[in-house]
Amino acid sequence: MMRFSALVFLLLAGCAQWPATLPPISPATFPVSEKGQDIALYALGLIDTGYRYGGKNPEAGLDCSGMVSHVFGQAAGIKLAGSAADIARSGRPIELAQLRPGDLVFFNTRRKPYSHVGIYIGGGRFVHAPNSNGKVRAESLQHGYFAARLEAARSYF
Repeated sequence: MMRFSALVFLLLAGCAQWPATLPPISPATFPVSEKGQDIALYALGLIDTGYRYGGKNPEAGLDCSGMVSHVFGQAAGIKLAGSAADIARSGRPIELAQLRPGDLVFFNTRRKPYSHVGIYIGGGRFVHAPNSNGKVRAESLQHGYFAARLEAARSYF
């Protein structure tokens, strides 16, 4: 009986999905840039802005790619346009351990690569415009729904 219980435990443990964790980020190796800091601060200023599918400005509401395009344009003068997948194609791939404030993080939320995007703000957190709860908010990369769906990071400066 003990062998059977142990076998069942091992089989179930093999199917479990552990939350994603970020490797330690060393500020000495990857210093924060002024543009990145401006982007992160501007994104934080949009928290509680309403969500709207296809939204590209805070007054009308923002979706994830519209928020990123708006923030990058206003805070850094960087033009990014299109869907989250379009934005992902134009960035420089970086390892998660290299994330700095202002970099973008991409998620597979609709069973499609790069279907959601957020702005990394430091401390393992990102700002995004999810369609649930209807408002721009900050989340942890290491916990919950998005941890299991994090797929890539990109830098644009």
